[in-house]
Amino acid sequence: MITDERLSTYIESLSWDIPEYLREVEKSAIVEGVPIIRRQMQSLLGFILRISKPHAILEIGTAVGFSSMLMSEFVPKETVIDTIEKVPIRIEAAKKNFKRFGLEGRINLFEGDAADVLKSFANTGRIYDFVFMDAAKGQYMNFLESVLKMLDNGGVIITDNVLQDGDIIQSRYAVTRRNRTIHGRMRKYLHYLTHSDSLDTIILPVGDGVAVSIYKQACKKL
Repeated sequence: MITDERLSTYIESLSWDIPEYLREVEKSAIVEGVPIIRRQMQSLLGFILRISKPHAILEIGTAVGFSSMLMSEFVPKETVIDTIEKVPIRIEAAKKNFKRFGLEGRINLFEGDAADVLKSFANTGRIYDFVFMDAAKGQYMNFLESVLKMLDNGGVIITDNVLQDGDIIQSRYAVTRRNRTIHGRMRKYLHYLTHSDSLDTIILPVGDGVAVSIYKQACKKL
C-alpha cells in the first residue's frame, strides 16, 4: 500500500460502492488468494468509465472476472467488453462467475497468452477506445505495441500496479534479485508512457499505483 492505510480506509468509506454480487466475488477472491483490483482502484476505474463512456473495452488479465464485471456496471449495455486470460483455473472461475451472474453474453472471454491474442486481434483490425491492463507486469511493454495498433484516437489505457509497492523508486540493486527483471521492465514501460509523443500520461499513487494514458496521435514504432 503506497498511501497511508487509515487514510485509504477513510476514503473508501466515502466513495466505495459496488453491487452486492461483486462484494461476494471480491470476498471469495480474497479468501482464495486471487489478486483483484483494490478498492481505491475500483472507484477510480468506475469514475473514468463514467466520464469516457467507451464503446469497446479490452481487458488484459481476467483473473476471476471481477474487473470486467465491475466495468460492465459503469458502461451502457451495448458497450463491447473483451477480456483475455491464460491460466486455466482462472478461466474456469471467470466463466462460472459470468454464468452465475448473467453476464455470459455481456463479457467475451478469450483464452490464451495475452501477447498472442493481442497480435491476433491487431491483425484483424479490432478497435478499442478503452484498455485496462492488469496482467503479467513484466510483459506490459510486449503488450503495448499491439494495444496501440488497436487504440482509437483519444482512447484510454489504464495500467494497474505500476509502482510495485513503492519498489519502483529503488535502485535495481536494492530490489530482491528475483524482482529485478520486472522492476527494470516496469521502469522502461513507465518511461515510454510518460515520454511518448503519442500518449499523455499521469501516474497516480492509487492502490499500488496506476498509470492513466490518453492516445493522442499515430504512434511511433516502439
